[in-house]
Amino acid sequence: MAAEVRRNSIVPIKNIERELICPICKELFTHPLILPCQHSVCHKCVRELLMLSHDDSFDAGSECSMPGSPRSRVPSPSMERLDRLVRSGSMSSPGWRRNSVTPRVTAIPCPGCQHDIELGERGISMLFRNFTLENIVERYRQAARAAVAIMCNVCKPPLPPQEATKSCMDCKASYCNECFKLNHPWGTPKAQHEYVGPTTNFRPKVLMCPEHEMEKVNMYCEVCRRPVCHLCKLGGSHANHKVTSMSSAYKILKEKLAKSIHYLISKEDQVRTQISDLDVLIKQTEENGQLSEREAIAHFDRLFETLQERKTEMLRSIDQSRNRRLDQLKGQVEEYQGMLENSGLVGYAQEVLKETDQSCFVQTAKQLHVRIQRATESLRTFHPASNPCFDEFVLDTSKEEMLLKEMCFGGVPDPPLIDLSRSRVYNEATICWRLSDDHIATDHQLLEYRRLAICRVCEDGVDSGSWRTTERVYGASTVVCDLEPDSLYAFRVRSCRSSMYSPYSPEVTFHTPPAPAFGFLFNDKCGFSAERLVLSKRRDSVESQAGMAFLLASERVQTGSYIGLDYIIGDMGITQGRHFWAFRVEAHSYMVKVGVASDTKLLEWFHNPRDTSSPRYDQDSGHDSGSEDACYELSQPFTLLTLGMGKLFIPKASASSRVLPMPQRVGVCLDYDAGRVYFYDADTMRCLYERQVECSGTMYPAFGLMGGGRVHLEDFITAKRLTF
Repeated sequence: MAAEVRRNSIVPIKNIERELICPICKELFTHPLILPCQHSVCHKCVRELLMLSHDDSFDAGSECSMPGSPRSRVPSPSMERLDRLVRSGSMSSPGWRRNSVTPRVTAIPCPGCQHDIELGERGISMLFRNFTLENIVERYRQAARAAVAIMCNVCKPPLPPQEATKSCMDCKASYCNECFKLNHPWGTPKAQHEYVGPTTNFRPKVLMCPEHEMEKVNMYCEVCRRPVCHLCKLGGSHANHKVTSMSSAYKILKEKLAKSIHYLISKEDQVRTQISDLDVLIKQTEENGQLSEREAIAHFDRLFETLQERKTEMLRSIDQSRNRRLDQLKGQVEEYQGMLENSGLVGYAQEVLKETDQSCFVQTAKQLHVRIQRATESLRTFHPASNPCFDEFVLDTSKEEMLLKEMCFGGVPDPPLIDLSRSRVYNEATICWRLSDDHIATDHQLLEYRRLAICRVCEDGVDSGSWRTTERVYGASTVVCDLEPDSLYAFRVRSCRSSMYSPYSPEVTFHTPPAPAFGFLFNDKCGFSAERLVLSKRRDSVESQAGMAFLLASERVQTGSYIGLDYIIGDMGITQGRHFWAFRVEAHSYMVKVGVASDTKLLEWFHNPRDTSSPRYDQDSGHDSGSEDACYELSQPFTLLTLGMGKLFIPKASASSRVLPMPQRVGVCLDYDAGRVYFYDADTMRCLYERQVECSGTMYPAFGLMGGGRVHLEDFITAKRLTF
C-alpha cells in the first residue's frame, strides 16, 4: 500500500516549472542562492540588486547596462570566477569606488516575502548556493529537451563525439563508456571518483561554509535555520545559538517534509472539493457582478429618465413663455405701426379746427380728441408689453451636481472594530471603536444596540428584541444612555460613505452593573495619612509608600513589629438604596483591602493611636492570606476583601475558591437596605464574593493599603464629581 501511495505521489517533473522560476528575472534559476528568509534568487539577480549602478560591472564579461530583463543581457562571468571574487572580499570590502563590483548597500528586499534582508559586511558571500534546486532545475532542463543527448567531452576528432553515459563530479566532465574507462583506470585514484548519470550541472562534493571558506558545514543552527561549521559554533556569529548535528537535522527535516507531502497528497480530494467550491464562488461572483451591473444601469436609467422628463417639461415651459411674449410684443408693434399709418389723423384734426360752427365742431371734435389723447398717452408712458429676460428659467443645479459628484462607487467601506479596552458600560455606555485603515474617510458611523435576555441555564445572552440605532456619530466613540441595570447588551457599529454602508462590526456584549454607579473621589481630610499615602491631584488615585515612622523603627521591625493598614475612604457616603463603583488595583501591589465601612467604624480606625514600632499593635497580620477576614462575625459594620501580589483572597468561611487571580477591574455593590455587599469582576460582572454587612449610619467606600500598593478609581465613577 505504501509503495502504491509513493507511486501515486510522484509528480511529473514537467509540472513543477512554477517552482523553478526566479521571482526577479522570471526565468529558470541559474546558480540560485538561499536568502536568510529561505527564499531562493539567482546569483546574478542578487548581484544586480546590490550593484551601485549599471555602470559598476565586471570588465570583460560584465553585463551591459541596457534596460530589460537580467537574462536578456550579456552572459555574466563564470560561476567559479564570481565565487572567487566574492570570497576574496572584492564585493564586500568596507570602501567602494566606481567601476568596481562593490555594492553600495548590503540590504535588499526579498522578492518572495518583501522582507528586508540584511546581508552584513560580507554581502552575498554569506549566502549558500542552493545545490538541490540547481539539480532539480537541471533535471527539468533535461526532461524538457528529452531528445537532446549530452555528448562526451573527451572524444578526440576526427571521430564524432559519442553520447555520454556518465558524468564525473570530480573531473566535472561527461564521458562515453570508452573514454570513462580510459580516464578512470582501475587501481588509480581516479577510479574512486564519484560519478552520476549524464549531466551538465557539476556541484562541489562537499558544502563549504561561506564564512570560513576552508571548513565543511557539519551542523545546523536551529536559531538561524541554516547550516554552519564548527568554527561558527565555537567563536563565530552562532556561538550562543542552539545547534544540532547535520545528520539529525537531515533526518528531522526529511521526515517533516515527507509527512507534509503525504498530508497534501492525502488531502487531494479535499483540495478538489475546495477547487469546486471556488469554481462555484467564481460563477456566483460573475453572476452577482452582472446583476449589480444591471441594477446600476437600471438606477442610472431611472435618473436619466427623470432628468429627461424635467428637461422636456422645462423646455416646454420656456417655449410657451417665449411664444406668449412674442405675441404681446408683436401686438404692441402693430399698435405703434398703426400710429404711423394714421398720420392723416393730425391733418384731419387740423381741418376740423377750421370749422367755425360751434355745434358742428363740438359734434366732430369730441371723438377726435379721444383718439388724439390716447395716442399722446401711449407716447408719454411707453412700456414694452413683455420682458425679454428669461431669468425665471435659469436653474441653480450646483447642489444637485455636488450630490452627483459625491456619489462614490469606490467600494464599500471596511467595518470599524469596537475597542473593548476603552469601552465602559455602567448606567451609560461609552462605546469606542477603531476605524478601518482605508485611506478614504467615512462620512459618519451608526451604533446599534439591543438588550439580551440572559439564559440562566447557559449563562449566555439570547435575542430579546430589535436593534436600536443612535444618532449619526462623526467620531470614534459615543455614549448610550438609560441602560437597564444587571442586563446584558449587545453592540455593533458600521460606517457610511456616500450613502454606502459597511458591514456591521462583530457584535460585542457588555453586562451592566447590578446598581446605578456611585460617584466619589478619595477623601483627603478624614483620617488621611499624607506621610504614608500619596494622593493624585484629581483625588482619583492613591498610592502607599513607606513612612518616616517605619524607617525610624526599622531595627525593631526586624525583631517582629506588626505594621498597620493605612485607610482612605470616599468623600461621599451612602444612607439608602443600591450603589455600584469600580476601581483598578495595580498588579504589583503588596496588599490592598477594599470594601465598605460605617462612619462609627471609621472613627475607631482613624482615632485610635497607632505605633508601628510597637510589637503589641496587631490590627492586621500583614499576610496576604486574608485569614483575618475569616474571624469576623457574620454581620459587622465593615467588610474588606484582600487583594495583593496579583491575587484576590476569599475568606476561609466562604464556600468559593480561596485564592483567585486578581481581576483587571474590581466592582463593589452595596445594598444598604438589604444590608449586603457584593464583590464583582467588573469586566464580566461575575460575582466573586458576597456577605452580610451591618449598615448603621453612613456607609463609605473604604480602602486599606500596606506596602507598595496603588488603587485607581474608574473614570466613569469620578467623572461627575470632577465635573462638579
